[in-house]
Amino acid sequence: MTGLRAAALYGATGLTGLSAGLLAAFAVAVLPGLRAADSRTLVLAMRSINSAIVNPVFAVIFFGPLLLGALALVLSFSSAAPGPARWWLLAAVALYLGVLLVTFAGNIPLNNALDAADVSSPGGIEAARNAFADNWIRLNIVRTVLGVGSLAAFIGAVRVA
Repeated sequence: MTGLRAAALYGATGLTGLSAGLLAAFAVAVLPGLRAADSRTLVLAMRSINSAIVNPVFAVIFFGPLLLGALALVLSFSSAAPGPARWWLLAAVALYLGVLLVTFAGNIPLNNALDAADVSSPGGIEAARNAFADNWIRLNIVRTVLGVGSLAAFIGAVRVA
């Protein structure tokens, strides 16, 4: 395995672990904690989290697996002998693409709607929570499962590379 391909594969694997871990932390701790809180706390906390998470470190963690995984996959086609790592990489990249699709088609629109919601009254806060929380939590569980599956496939690629 070439140095660039190894770096891309190990980088994608590590970043996928960080991304899947972040999604899992939301699934098992952050959202259950906020779900138990009152509506105002949930809405204001999620607005704050959604704002704070848009940063360069998160961008590397969240988009890096797809970019580095795709690079490792492309480089696997330039190797002299095809191997099983290629199939693991294809699965890993496809599963991680699923994470991004769920995020952009589901979670981000819910985040935007939460941000735009009129929360100036108790009824508005309750309506914002009802429109957001359960749907966002379900989508995040889907992302978490896809992310963990992607990580497992990247690990499979590392093992056979």
